Amino acid sequence: MRRKIPPTQALICFESSARHESFTKAAEELSLTQSAVCRQIANLEEFLDIQLFRRTRRGVKLTDAGQTYSRRIASRLDAVERDTLSVMGNQGTATLELALVPTFGTQWLLPRLGGFLKQHPQITVNLTNRTRPFLFADTEFDAAIYFGDGEWSGTQTHFLMKESPIPVCSPALIAPQQQLSPEQIANLPLLQQTTRPYAWRQWFAAVEMRVEHDLNGTRLELFSMLAQAAMHGLGVALIPPFLIRQELADGRLISPCERSFDSTNSYFLVIPERKAESAALLVFRDWLTGEAERYRAESE
Repeated sequence: MRRKIPPTQALICFESSARHESFTKAAEELSLTQSAVCRQIANLEEFLDIQLFRRTRRGVKLTDAGQTYSRRIASRLDAVERDTLSVMGNQGTATLELALVPTFGTQWLLPRLGGFLKQHPQITVNLTNRTRPFLFADTEFDAAIYFGDGEWSGTQTHFLMKESPIPVCSPALIAPQQQLSPEQIANLPLLQQTTRPYAWRQWFAAVEMRVEHDLNGTRLELFSMLAQAAMHGLGVALIPPFLIRQELADGRLISPCERSFDSTNSYFLVIPERKAESAALLVFRDWLTGEAERYRAESE
């Protein structure tokens, strides 16, 4: 069935005219005559059977329908342009679209990724933040690195590492003390991680304590946000040491009690079954699981 899509030139003229709210400026930007832009807009309005602009003696102004349509069209034209540039720039290469939890990506993966790209210059790896599972069928992702139980329907999961968070805070928060008992930590403001809502409860259980307010406190979505909040003295946070090595080394964060617990969840590389035979993805999988295995051995 034939798609009901307006001509591309009409959409380009509309997007430019809507952005400038001027047919004259759109014509200048697109190197067209003003009359040509006007014809394209008129044809588009006829195609849609909707008025997109109000014409007045002072110029043109978007209608409500025009404003809504312009936002949608602008984002889709941007996506088409990105995809076009990607195809033009990746001839003879393979591109992997990887979704991953952000702090793990910046603190653990990125410092190692250069080695992979040097070994495999024909493969480009694009990274996008995702903090929660999603349906691969609804995205362009080839794989994901996520933190969970390893159960993800329609995928193959590969274990990378566990997470063993420790309490950390600003030295100023507990000065002049540097070490605290679990009981003392319970009396500090507890910073909560949105995607690990029971982390403090698990930590207190590991030290055989029950704290009534262990679910209370400021909630932040990312470990990087938790680290910043802790450094600014907003409270004590539970963060895996490998995500804050520099902050601990610089003394911006300290661990007042180095008791930890092994989370029931772990980091996994997730590959949808329909992508399981991708040659570039198999190369990346073998490299990533090897790096994770070496990291685990060094951490023991």
